[in-house]
Amino acid sequence: MATTKWTVDPAHSEIQFKVKHLMITTVTGYFQKFNLEVETEDEDFEKFSNLTFTADINSINTNNEQRDTHLRSADFFDAENHTELRFDGKSYKKVSDDEAKVQGDLTIRGITKPVTVNVEFGGMVVDPYGQTKAGFTVDGKISRKEFGLTWNAVTEAGSVVVSDEIKLHAEIQLVKQA
Repeated sequence: MATTKWTVDPAHSEIQFKVKHLMITTVTGYFQKFNLEVETEDEDFEKFSNLTFTADINSINTNNEQRDTHLRSADFFDAENHTELRFDGKSYKKVSDDEAKVQGDLTIRGITKPVTVNVEFGGMVVDPYGQTKAGFTVDGKISRKEFGLTWNAVTEAGSVVVSDEIKLHAEIQLVKQA
C-alpha cells in the first residue's frame, strides 16, 4: 500500500469554537493559524497512520481584542507557556458512507485528554489546478475545565460568565501532496 500525504488548505478551511456567555448568548472564536497533516493508505482516510492538528494560541480571534488578550493569558490558554493546542488522531471509524467518528488525544495547556469528534466527509474532487482535495466538516464538544481553563466569574444574579462546555466546529479542506 502506498502512503498518501495530505495537508490543510488554510485558505479554504476554518477552525472555530463556541462558548455561552452569561448563559444567554454564544460567542464564536477562531484560530487563524493552524496546521493539519494526515497520512493515509492510498486515499482511504479510514486507514490513516498519522493525523496531527495544531493551532497557534496567539492566533485566537473572537473579534474583541480585550477578550482575545484575556484568552491568551494565564487565566485561560496561558499562551506564554503553552503556545499551541494539539490533536493527535488515533482512529477513524465510519458510521455511514459519509459520517465517521475520529478519536484522538487533545492537548491544551499541557493537559492531554481523549476526545471524539464527529466527522462528515464532503467528498473528494480534483480542482481546476489538478490538485486532489478532500473536504470534511468536524463537530465536537469538550469541557474546558478538564483542560485547566477554569477561570470564571459570577454575576450579581448568580449566573456564570463563561460556560464549561465548548462546542468545536471546523471546515477542513485537505490537499493531496505529490
